[in-house]
Amino acid sequence: MDNLFPQVISLLQDDWVIYALPLFFTALLMEWAFAWRKSLALYERQDFLASMGVMLLTVVVDVLPKFGGVLLMFACWEFSPFKELVGRAPLWWVALFFLDDLTYYLFHRANHEVRFLWAGHVSHHNSQCYNYGTALRQGVGERVIKYLFWCPLALLGFDPVMIVTMMSVSLIYQFWLHTETIERMPRWFEWLFNTPSHHRVHHGSNVRYLDRNHAGVLIIWDRLFGTFSPEVAYDPVRYGLTNNIATHHPVRVAFGEYTCIARDLSRAGGWQNALRYLFLAPGWSHDGEDKRSEILRRQAPSHTQPVADYHDNSTARRDKAAPERPGHQPL
Repeated sequence: MDNLFPQVISLLQDDWVIYALPLFFTALLMEWAFAWRKSLALYERQDFLASMGVMLLTVVVDVLPKFGGVLLMFACWEFSPFKELVGRAPLWWVALFFLDDLTYYLFHRANHEVRFLWAGHVSHHNSQCYNYGTALRQGVGERVIKYLFWCPLALLGFDPVMIVTMMSVSLIYQFWLHTETIERMPRWFEWLFNTPSHHRVHHGSNVRYLDRNHAGVLIIWDRLFGTFSPEVAYDPVRYGLTNNIATHHPVRVAFGEYTCIARDLSRAGGWQNALRYLFLAPGWSHDGEDKRSEILRRQAPSHTQPVADYHDNSTARRDKAAPERPGHQPL
């Protein structure tokens, strides 16, 4: 096991995401400058500062779980009966691309459908803005178990270097999705790949859009597994949560949902309900209204139900020249 430590450290030092950071911040600055020039309310000062604070928290929290997760990947790979079969030829990279993207879809969907996982992911969703700052506002608590989801790929014989590289490629791709400055891509691209339009849906708190479009790179998984929704012009995306938080403190933004879970557990009235609060989707209650997304969709008027996909170049979002939200401070 000792000889694995240098391999893990070397791999983490060469993480492609680190090298992409200058690109991320350059794109952020360009988006902010574009918004300022066009008088678009894309950024809010306190929200942006909260996003940067959450980003720093993520960097700190991620260190040990990532080290442990990658170490476990190497251990799984060492025991894999397929490690001599799977190599680094182009065909294996293509296979890994699809397996990694499917793994991300399952991991991301679980983060929305299991409440204790949602608590670690919610900081990426509790901003009411949608911009490249939001892209850097990652889920903090989710880092603790994230890498466990990718260990089965190592058991299948894929080299952890390949796995971590593909995870980084996926994360880098997903950065550009967090913008309102790009309307729609060509029809074929929208059908196959995750796009800013598809991901705006994912960040929506509208009943139609809740827990939809979990894709990383390919949107085909959502289409296959019934979690796809298009962005429609007559239902502009409202960013944030169904019950928005009233703080910009990075620690509360990152960990506030754990406090809510603890409060619900204290009044659960039994271990069965306690387990439901942990493992059912957010919104379930043992003594109140069931506000899980699927329940809300069933109860919603027909005009809020999912519709067939279509390609519409008209704007599908709120008018950015509209009056600002209370407390809005342009960046």
